Amino acid sequence: MDLRIVVGIVIGLVAAYALLLALLWVLRPRDVGLREVIGVVPDVLRLVRDLLRDGAVPFVVRVALCVLLVWLISPIDLIPEFIPVLGPLDDIVVAVIVLRFVRRRLGANELQRRWRGTPEGFELLLRVVGT
Repeated sequence: MDLRIVVGIVIGLVAAYALLLALLWVLRPRDVGLREVIGVVPDVLRLVRDLLRDGAVPFVVRVALCVLLVWLISPIDLIPEFIPVLGPLDDIVVAVIVLRFVRRRLGANELQRRWRGTPEGFELLLRVVGT
């Protein structure tokens, strides 16, 4: 393999990694603790499942949610999972980006109408994905 190709691939991976970290820094919720986020994950998964099953949800939103699920399930990551703390960052960034897209497309009221968790959990979701 040509050395220029290898160097180009390495530079591309480093750039993608740097972009991912910068994106996480910009998108991070500033007042949300990890314990709170973990507590709301089951409700978010139920919301995603319900949105995927609802034929009234726009096709593009359902596609985005499918991409999110495939990304989360896929063993291929930008940052390997075995790296402590940094491993799940790419999954978190993609989840926040997709959920922000869903919130913009559907609106907070539609998400709240479909939310089966606690009101506090929904408020946490809005803080994470933005209002």
